[in-house]
Amino acid sequence: MVSPQKSLFTIAGWLLIAESLLIFVPLSVLGSAINWPKSLSDPADKILPLLVEHSSAVRFGYLVYLIYSILFWVIASLTIRVLSNEETDSIWLHVANGFGIASTVARCLGIIRWLVAMPALATLYTDPTISTGTRESIAVVYRALNDYAGSVGEVLGVSLFAGLWLAIVSLRILQTRILPRWLGFLGLISATLLGVQLARLFGVDLGAFISISVSVLQLWFLAMGIVLVAKAAKVERNLSAKY
Repeated sequence: MVSPQKSLFTIAGWLLIAESLLIFVPLSVLGSAINWPKSLSDPADKILPLLVEHSSAVRFGYLVYLIYSILFWVIASLTIRVLSNEETDSIWLHVANGFGIASTVARCLGIIRWLVAMPALATLYTDPTISTGTRESIAVVYRALNDYAGSVGEVLGVSLFAGLWLAIVSLRILQTRILPRWLGFLGLISATLLGVQLARLFGVDLGAFISISVSVLQLWFLAMGIVLVAKAAKVERNLSAKY
Protein backbone atom coordinates (compact mmCIF):
# COMPACT_ATOMS: atom_id res chain seq x y z
CA MET A 1 0.00 0.00 0.00
CA VAL A 2 1.36 3.41 -1.03
CA SER A 3 0.79 6.16 1.51
CA PRO A 4 -0.14 9.59 0.06
CA GLN A 5 1.83 11.19 2.88
CA LYS A 6 4.92 9.10 2.02
CA SER A 7 4.62 10.08 -1.65
CA LEU A 8 4.30 13.76 -0.76
CA PHE A 9 7.28 13.65 1.60
CA THR A 10 9.38 11.75 -0.94
CA ILE A 11 8.63 14.02 -3.91
CA ALA A 12 8.95 17.24 -1.92
CA GLY A 13 12.13 16.02 -0.22
CA TRP A 14 14.00 15.02 -3.37
CA LEU A 15 12.92 18.17 -5.24
CA LEU A 16 14.17 20.31 -2.34
CA ILE A 17 17.50 18.48 -2.45
CA ALA A 18 17.64 18.96 -6.24
CA GLU A 19 16.90 22.68 -5.81
CA SER A 20 19.69 23.05 -3.26
CA LEU A 21 22.22 21.46 -5.63
CA LEU A 22 20.98 22.83 -8.97
CA ILE A 23 22.22 26.33 -8.14
CA PHE A 24 25.80 25.08 -8.47
CA VAL A 25 25.35 24.62 -12.24
CA PRO A 26 24.85 28.33 -13.07
CA LEU A 27 27.39 29.24 -10.40
CA SER A 28 29.97 27.05 -12.11
CA VAL A 29 29.10 27.76 -15.75
CA LEU A 30 28.42 31.48 -15.46
CA GLY A 31 31.12 31.97 -12.87
CA SER A 32 33.70 30.56 -15.25
CA ALA A 33 32.36 32.43 -18.28
CA ILE A 34 31.53 35.90 -16.95
CA ASN A 35 32.52 35.85 -13.24
CA TRP A 36 28.86 35.61 -12.17
CA PRO A 37 27.33 36.80 -9.88
CA LYS A 38 29.95 39.50 -9.25
CA SER A 39 29.65 40.57 -12.89
CA LEU A 40 26.04 41.70 -12.33
CA SER A 41 27.43 45.06 -11.25
CA ASP A 42 30.04 45.32 -14.03
CA PRO A 43 29.76 48.17 -16.56
CA ALA A 44 28.69 47.56 -20.14
CA ASP A 45 32.18 47.86 -21.63
CA LYS A 46 33.32 44.94 -19.47
CA ILE A 47 30.37 42.54 -19.46
CA LEU A 48 28.89 42.93 -22.96
CA PRO A 49 31.99 41.70 -24.84
CA LEU A 50 32.09 38.70 -22.48
CA LEU A 51 28.46 37.87 -23.34
CA VAL A 52 29.42 37.64 -27.01
CA GLU A 53 32.64 35.74 -26.36
CA HIS A 54 30.94 33.14 -24.13
CA SER A 55 27.44 33.23 -25.63
CA SER A 56 26.82 29.46 -25.49
CA ALA A 57 27.91 29.14 -21.86
CA VAL A 58 25.89 32.20 -20.85
CA ARG A 59 22.75 30.88 -22.54
CA PHE A 60 23.13 27.43 -20.98
CA GLY A 61 23.90 28.83 -17.52
CA TYR A 62 20.91 31.15 -17.49
CA LEU A 63 18.60 28.46 -18.89
CA VAL A 64 19.53 26.26 -15.92
CA TYR A 65 19.04 29.24 -13.60
CA LEU A 66 15.60 29.75 -15.15
CA ILE A 67 14.75 26.10 -14.47
CA TYR A 68 15.99 26.56 -10.90
CA SER A 69 13.68 29.56 -10.49
CA ILE A 70 10.65 27.75 -11.92
CA LEU A 71 11.38 24.77 -9.66
CA PHE A 72 11.19 27.14 -6.70
CA TRP A 73 7.44 27.49 -7.27
CA VAL A 74 7.06 23.69 -7.26
CA ILE A 75 8.95 23.21 -3.98
CA ALA A 76 7.22 26.23 -2.44
CA SER A 77 3.83 24.70 -3.20
CA LEU A 78 4.81 21.20 -2.06
CA THR A 79 6.30 22.52 1.18
CA ILE A 80 3.03 24.28 1.93
CA ARG A 81 1.14 21.03 1.28
CA VAL A 82 3.42 19.20 3.70
CA LEU A 83 2.81 21.81 6.39
CA SER A 84 -0.94 22.11 5.76
CA ASN A 85 -1.49 18.66 7.31
CA GLU A 86 -4.69 18.38 5.22
CA GLU A 87 -5.84 21.81 6.45
CA THR A 88 -7.13 23.74 3.42
CA ASP A 89 -8.56 26.90 4.99
CA SER A 90 -5.41 28.42 6.49
CA ILE A 91 -5.24 32.01 5.24
CA TRP A 92 -1.53 32.26 5.97
CA LEU A 93 -0.72 29.21 3.88
CA HIS A 94 -2.66 30.76 0.99
CA VAL A 95 -0.69 33.98 1.47
CA ALA A 96 2.57 32.02 1.50
CA ASN A 97 1.59 30.26 -1.71
CA GLY A 98 0.92 33.66 -3.29
CA PHE A 99 4.38 34.87 -2.28
CA GLY A 100 5.87 31.70 -3.79
CA ILE A 101 4.17 32.40 -7.11
CA ALA A 102 5.17 36.09 -7.02
CA SER A 103 8.78 35.14 -6.29
CA THR A 104 8.89 32.76 -9.25
CA VAL A 105 7.40 35.29 -11.67
CA ALA A 106 9.76 38.06 -10.53
CA ARG A 107 12.81 35.76 -10.73
CA CYS A 108 11.93 34.65 -14.23
CA LEU A 109 11.40 38.23 -15.40
CA GLY A 110 14.83 39.10 -14.09
CA ILE A 111 16.53 36.12 -15.74
CA ILE A 112 14.86 36.56 -19.14
CA ARG A 113 16.87 39.73 -19.72
CA TRP A 114 20.03 37.63 -19.96
CA LEU A 115 18.49 35.28 -22.51
CA VAL A 116 16.92 37.89 -24.78
CA ALA A 117 17.70 41.57 -24.23
CA MET A 118 21.32 41.46 -23.04
CA PRO A 119 22.63 39.23 -25.87
CA ALA A 120 21.02 41.58 -28.39
CA LEU A 121 22.63 44.60 -26.73
CA ALA A 122 25.97 42.78 -26.58
CA THR A 123 25.87 41.99 -30.30
CA LEU A 124 25.18 45.62 -31.15
CA TYR A 125 27.77 46.92 -28.70
CA THR A 126 30.57 44.78 -30.13
CA ASP A 127 29.72 45.60 -33.75
CA PRO A 128 32.84 47.42 -35.04
CA THR A 129 30.81 49.47 -37.52
CA ILE A 130 28.73 51.38 -34.94
CA SER A 131 29.71 54.86 -33.77
CA THR A 132 31.04 55.78 -30.34
CA GLY A 133 27.84 57.68 -29.61
CA THR A 134 25.70 54.64 -30.39
CA ARG A 135 27.91 52.46 -28.21
CA GLU A 136 27.50 54.92 -25.33
CA SER A 137 23.73 54.87 -25.80
CA ILE A 138 23.74 51.08 -25.66
CA ALA A 139 25.72 51.27 -22.42
CA VAL A 140 23.06 53.54 -20.92
CA VAL A 141 20.27 51.17 -22.00
CA TYR A 142 22.18 48.24 -20.54
CA ARG A 143 22.63 49.98 -17.20
CA ALA A 144 18.97 50.99 -16.97
CA LEU A 145 17.68 47.55 -17.97
CA ASN A 146 20.08 45.74 -15.66
CA ASP A 147 19.21 47.93 -12.68
CA TYR A 148 15.46 47.58 -13.27
CA ALA A 149 15.28 43.86 -14.07
CA GLY A 150 17.85 43.09 -11.38
CA SER A 151 15.71 44.83 -8.79
CA VAL A 152 12.64 42.91 -9.94
CA GLY A 153 14.34 39.52 -9.95
CA GLU A 154 16.90 39.66 -7.17
CA VAL A 155 15.44 42.22 -4.78
CA LEU A 156 11.70 41.64 -5.13
CA GLY A 157 11.78 38.00 -6.29
CA VAL A 158 14.40 36.67 -3.88
CA SER A 159 14.77 39.14 -1.02
CA LEU A 160 11.13 40.14 -0.56
CA PHE A 161 8.74 37.50 -1.90
CA ALA A 162 10.88 34.41 -1.23
CA GLY A 163 11.82 35.83 2.16
CA LEU A 164 8.17 36.33 3.12
CA TRP A 165 7.29 32.82 1.90
CA LEU A 166 10.10 31.36 3.98
CA ALA A 167 9.15 33.37 7.06
CA ILE A 168 5.54 32.12 6.97
CA VAL A 169 6.67 28.54 6.32
CA SER A 170 9.17 28.71 9.19
CA LEU A 171 6.58 30.06 11.62
CA ARG A 172 4.25 27.27 10.53
CA ILE A 173 6.96 24.72 11.31
CA LEU A 174 7.36 26.16 14.79
CA GLN A 175 3.60 26.27 15.31
CA THR A 176 2.65 22.77 14.12
CA ARG A 177 5.82 20.83 14.94
CA ILE A 178 5.19 18.57 11.95
CA LEU A 179 8.88 19.02 11.27
CA PRO A 180 11.83 19.60 13.65
CA ARG A 181 11.78 23.01 15.29
CA TRP A 182 15.38 23.72 14.30
CA LEU A 183 14.22 23.86 10.67
CA GLY A 184 11.86 26.66 11.67
CA PHE A 185 14.61 28.62 13.42
CA LEU A 186 17.03 28.11 10.53
CA GLY A 187 14.33 29.25 8.13
CA LEU A 188 13.68 32.42 10.13
CA ILE A 189 17.41 33.20 10.13
CA SER A 190 17.51 32.70 6.36
CA ALA A 191 14.40 34.84 5.82
CA THR A 192 15.93 37.62 7.91
CA LEU A 193 19.16 37.51 5.90
CA LEU A 194 17.17 37.70 2.68
CA GLY A 195 15.20 40.65 4.03
CA VAL A 196 18.39 42.57 4.79
CA GLN A 197 19.11 42.53 1.06
CA LEU A 198 16.23 44.97 0.57
CA ALA A 199 18.74 47.61 1.66
CA ARG A 200 19.97 47.51 -1.95
CA LEU A 201 16.85 49.51 -2.87
CA PHE A 202 18.34 52.38 -0.86
CA GLY A 203 21.74 52.18 -2.51
CA VAL A 204 23.47 50.17 0.20
CA ASP A 205 26.32 48.02 -1.14
CA LEU A 206 26.09 44.68 0.66
CA GLY A 207 29.11 43.12 -1.02
CA ALA A 208 29.64 39.45 -0.11
CA PHE A 209 26.63 39.47 2.25
CA ILE A 210 24.36 38.51 -0.68
CA SER A 211 26.32 35.31 -1.27
CA ILE A 212 26.06 34.45 2.44
CA SER A 213 22.28 34.95 2.56
CA VAL A 214 21.70 32.85 -0.56
CA SER A 215 24.01 30.12 0.79
CA VAL A 216 21.97 29.89 3.99
CA LEU A 217 18.79 29.58 1.90
CA GLN A 218 20.32 26.72 -0.11
CA LEU A 219 21.35 25.05 3.15
CA TRP A 220 17.75 25.27 4.35
CA PHE A 221 16.51 23.67 1.10
CA LEU A 222 19.00 20.82 1.56
CA ALA A 223 18.19 20.29 5.24
CA MET A 224 14.44 20.42 4.58
CA GLY A 225 14.78 17.91 1.76
CA ILE A 226 16.82 15.46 3.82
CA VAL A 227 14.34 15.66 6.71
CA LEU A 228 11.38 14.99 4.41
CA VAL A 229 13.07 12.03 2.71
CA ALA A 230 13.87 10.62 6.16
CA LYS A 231 10.24 11.10 7.26
CA ALA A 232 9.05 9.31 4.10
CA ALA A 233 11.27 6.36 4.97
CA LYS A 234 9.87 6.37 8.51
CA VAL A 235 6.29 6.33 7.19
CA GLU A 236 7.23 3.38 4.96
CA ARG A 237 8.70 1.48 7.91
CA ASN A 238 5.57 2.12 9.98
CA LEU A 239 3.33 0.86 7.16
CA SER A 240 5.47 -2.25 6.73
CA ALA A 241 5.27 -2.98 10.44
CA LYS A 242 1.51 -2.46 10.41
CA TYR A 243 0.78 -4.75 7.49
